[in-house]
Amino acid sequence: MLRDELIAGEQLRETESELRGRWPTGADADFEDAVEFHESLPGHKRFAEVLESADDPLLQPRAGIPRLDDQVELLRYLETEGGADLLPTTIDSYTRDNEYEKAAEGLADARDSGDDTLNGFPAVNHGVDACRDLIRSVDAPVEVRHGTPDARLLAIVTLAGGFQSFEGGPVSYNIPYTKEHDLEETIEHWQFVDRLCGAYTERGVRINREPFGPLTGTLVPPAIAIAVMILEGLLAATQGVRSLTLGYGQVGNVVQDVAALRALRDLGEEYLPDDVVATTVFHEWMGGFPPDEARANGVIGLGGATAALARPDKVITKSPQEFQGVPTREANAAGLRTTRQLVDMMLEQEIVIDGIDEEQEIIERTARSLVETVFSHGDGDVAQGTVAAFESGALDVPFAPSDSAAAAVLPARDDDGRVRVLEWGDLAVPDEVKEVHGARLDQRARTEGRSRSFRMVADDVDAISDGKLIGRPTASDGDTGGPGDGVGPQGGESDAD
Repeated sequence: MLRDELIAGEQLRETESELRGRWPTGADADFEDAVEFHESLPGHKRFAEVLESADDPLLQPRAGIPRLDDQVELLRYLETEGGADLLPTTIDSYTRDNEYEKAAEGLADARDSGDDTLNGFPAVNHGVDACRDLIRSVDAPVEVRHGTPDARLLAIVTLAGGFQSFEGGPVSYNIPYTKEHDLEETIEHWQFVDRLCGAYTERGVRINREPFGPLTGTLVPPAIAIAVMILEGLLAATQGVRSLTLGYGQVGNVVQDVAALRALRDLGEEYLPDDVVATTVFHEWMGGFPPDEARANGVIGLGGATAALARPDKVITKSPQEFQGVPTREANAAGLRTTRQLVDMMLEQEIVIDGIDEEQEIIERTARSLVETVFSHGDGDVAQGTVAAFESGALDVPFAPSDSAAAAVLPARDDDGRVRVLEWGDLAVPDEVKEVHGARLDQRARTEGRSRSFRMVADDVDAISDGKLIGRPTASDGDTGGPGDGVGPQGGESDAD
């Protein structure tokens, strides 16, 4: 039965042994040898130490291509030309789906053709030695970034290969990413990942864990994202993780984003055990980007400015080529430099913005309600409570494809561009919070001369890619729908990373 309990050492070893047999490279992942390799790494390659000791926000891009030499060259370029403080290795989609045979075929094709026939680095297929070659070949610490519901073998291979940070979690890599993966099973799989990270930590190798904060990446109300981060952090802490980086995805309103990042830090300190070092990461805008690169740079600049005001420990940057898909290395480096310029200039200024405290109080009250309802659903057991809360709809994520989520929550922006909730479903939040959201959405409806409806949601999803923050109706839209027009829900798509 699923419980939020520490996995016993014997059970960890038995499961690890079985998983290592699922693909040939697993045989090379020896724990004792891996600890020795980690201990040989210099301090500037130790992810947790570098992140937790930084005075100003560190920058990290996304990047992953199939061949080892090319991945090394790409990371070196982002480090030297982009000024990346922390480096990623983004994993390919076949590996994320545990389809290692297909990943092997794609890697072979990439080696034969010289083309990037996979959309990331197939770390399981490369194996332990290749991962160690990558770690040795760059100066900055490197993190595994992926999107895998069952990341157990990936964790075994990459941690043995010298990676010291591992992204993802049982909710954040299930609810936004997949349809049919059972949430209870996913939690069990990630308990193993976290216990493995905890086992390294017990041996003096502090593995950093980073739950994926943006979730579906599409107008996610900050309190929902924060609640998921707290829950995944608690589950990881139970298994011995002591370095946690809690994530949050930019929504675009500066006041709300700064308030949310401060709330994330405060609630992390409030809920997580005292022996856990909690840091924060800010993801630049995860939704649709303008096709014009100059306008896209404007979106990136807003992310950099927000980061300078909120001062997270880390920023995940974007490139001006987000609209077209995988960016060139030059564009990826340009996104890093754009962010760096904004952060460095604004850190030298003392800027005071009104309204942050009020917004932070609303976010914290809502997030606490969601976390506490999980405790209640599980009688204090976070694992059981998370499953039960999603089943009841008391915890939910908008635009989620997963069968484990109701996806009944619909967000829309208010008249100031802050993300509010238009339809609550059964989300467990206080009535007074609902009243605040409703009043501010009513104000927008009056401004625009239309009713509160799904049309607002659809307009807001496309707004930034169209060059705005709020999806205001225009004269060319025709009938914008006055009060009582009866506009009903329509289909919507997630824009998860």
